[in-house]
Amino acid sequence: MRSADRSDRIGHMRRHEISEEKWKKIKELFPPERKPQGGRPGKSNREMLNAMLYWLNTGVPWRDLPERFGPWQSVYSRFRAWTKAGVWENILATLIEQDLVDETTLMLDSTTVKVHQHASGAKKGDTKRKPDGAEEA
Repeated sequence: MRSADRSDRIGHMRRHEISEEKWKKIKELFPPERKPQGGRPGKSNREMLNAMLYWLNTGVPWRDLPERFGPWQSVYSRFRAWTKAGVWENILATLIEQDLVDETTLMLDSTTVKVHQHASGAKKGDTKRKPDGAEEA
């Protein structure tokens, strides 16, 4: 694929993808796209980030990433490499330093599901019964 084609594709922003304005603010925080020893060029950091944003926003399994992002293993490998290298922490720290993110409003989603008492194994009508293995007080 010609580089002009690639930039045209990046110019057209899809849902769940990073805007040009936001990309310009963080692109220097990513590791170099090309390794010093050369080799076959991979997907750009921006394309990989867009694949990761898609994964995060939709919740699909890695294997179900759309083909436009390339092999899911490549996206997953880059995600793991960036995680191990501390790229995400560096980006967050930089955004906080630049007052682009307010660290007091950050939130982690640890979605929990509460089970209704009838689904927890309690017998009908026996509201005093303790769960299996629990001792009486």
